[in-house]
Amino acid sequence: MQYAKDSKYSVRQARPEEYPSLGKLIAEVYAGIPGFPGPDRQPEYFKMLREVGKRAANTAIRVFTAVSDSSELLGSVDFIQDMRDYGSAGTAASVPDTSGIRLLAVSPAARGMGVGKALTRYCLDQARALGRSRVCLHTTKSMQTAWIMYERMGFMRFPEIDFKQGTLEVFGFCLNLKIEM
Repeated sequence: MQYAKDSKYSVRQARPEEYPSLGKLIAEVYAGIPGFPGPDRQPEYFKMLREVGKRAANTAIRVFTAVSDSSELLGSVDFIQDMRDYGSAGTAASVPDTSGIRLLAVSPAARGMGVGKALTRYCLDQARALGRSRVCLHTTKSMQTAWIMYERMGFMRFPEIDFKQGTLEVFGFCLNLKIEM
């Protein structure tokens, strides 16, 4: 199903009964990214993508979803309250007073509707409510749409948290919430 740009949706915390569908959506979105290592090359990573319930059971992580008015799941993102609980490689866990965003995924049918931006803004609002100074995340060169969106939203490259996932270069970005416009 294709959605019109003016379709209505909301962002909220994901419900346990939605976890299997969200896991499938996230894994399919990541598997469909040109140039991104697929499940055959990174089976453990794709297993983690599908395990939404396991991530949501971690009290440091909140899984949010964008849902259409007809209750279709349009996208998902993990919000990590404190980078100490971020759970990725590299030095991201050492960034103080910072929340994190991971695993942003938007259904191909919902692209162009602002779902990714809405999920990201929802996370920024959560970080502000916690009094955090900034929000950090990672992306790759193959995730150009997300990369451009983050830069337009004011995220700046933060090379201190770059790392490699196998042969895949993963790039850090942060948004300073104290100076954000």
